[in-house]
Amino acid sequence: MIEEAVRPWIKLPALGNIGFTLVFVLFSLLHCASVEGLRRTGLFFSISAIVSYLMEEIGVRTGLIFGAYHYGNLLGVKLGHVPVIIPLAWFMMIYPAWMVAAAITRGINTHSLPGLTAKALIAAWAMTAWDLVMDPGMADAGNWIWEDGGPYFGVPFHNYFGWLLTTFLVYWIAGLLWRSRHRGIAVAKLFDALPVIIYSLFAARYVASNRIPALRIIALFSMGMPALVALTQVCLNRNNEVAEHQGRMPLSRSM
Repeated sequence: MIEEAVRPWIKLPALGNIGFTLVFVLFSLLHCASVEGLRRTGLFFSISAIVSYLMEEIGVRTGLIFGAYHYGNLLGVKLGHVPVIIPLAWFMMIYPAWMVAAAITRGINTHSLPGLTAKALIAAWAMTAWDLVMDPGMADAGNWIWEDGGPYFGVPFHNYFGWLLTTFLVYWIAGLLWRSRHRGIAVAKLFDALPVIIYSLFAARYVASNRIPALRIIALFSMGMPALVALTQVCLNRNNEVAEHQGRMPLSRSM
């Protein structure tokens, strides 16, 4: 009953995996460019694409990073052993997860190296929470194949440590290169908060419907918690708005 009631409000585009990825990576690029500018967005995207592709290619070839796996043919043309769409898919998810972490850590001095490291770790955790509920279903559909299976719905635990490492590297490297103060572009608060809303919609979608029913409760407590805290900060915490718009560190921008 509850599932049927909320589904119309959390329905996301049904475009196939490739079309879906292109729509949301475009959103991430446009939103980031709107609030941070083209140069910084290009830097963030380039770091994300290069690091994620290299980690995936090494991972497929060696099995050392994520576990033993390979991609099927459902995700289109490949560069080496990795579909071209995969680095785009990483950025599609990396940007909203980072903005969730930015909201959660509002008020922390992210100009410092410890602050940046903490924020990168929180963002990596939020991103890996996403994979906890996404990976089993995508593998079950044949998008990639875990060669030796694994104890978590057929996925090895190794995979999630690989996600933490990969995303932490992206966030930390980008954040380190973006540590100079930057005056943000003034935008409407709702537009500013869209990445957090998108992350929350994904969480709600997985809670309401999932091809593997047990993942609904996992989605609630993995993605649901950072989404809840970030939304609370977005809606209720107004203490730091003036400071944020006077000068803030890129990739640490709160909503």
